Amino acid sequence: MTEIQNTKRYDLEERTLKFARNVVNFVNALPKTVASVEIMKQVVRSSGSVGANYIEANEALSKKDFAMRIKICRKEAKESRYWLNLLETKVEDSENKRQSLINEATELMKIFGAIVEKVK
Repeated sequence: MTEIQNTKRYDLEERTLKFARNVVNFVNALPKTVASVEIMKQVVRSSGSVGANYIEANEALSKKDFAMRIKICRKEAKESRYWLNLLETKVEDSENKRQSLINEATELMKIFGAIVEKVK
């Protein structure tokens, strides 16, 4: 693998880790209600799964295995976006952070979608 490919892989691993950390920090700052706690659990799980599945993809045993794990990354990013859209925030600063996370989830979906297309 070339140095550039290693750097790109590392950058995406870092980016997905940062996304998960930012989601955790975001939900920890929100007020807790019965409904929001359940939504928060879901978004924390799905956002963490994006990066975890990407790491698994990089250790794939075959091209088919790699493609499947990348598809799971895309699915988890899409699910994260869903849960973030479902969370309600009433404070402008929190709303800006939520929108930023939604945008990052969308970008990750597009990145993983592009990877899936290249692998075909």
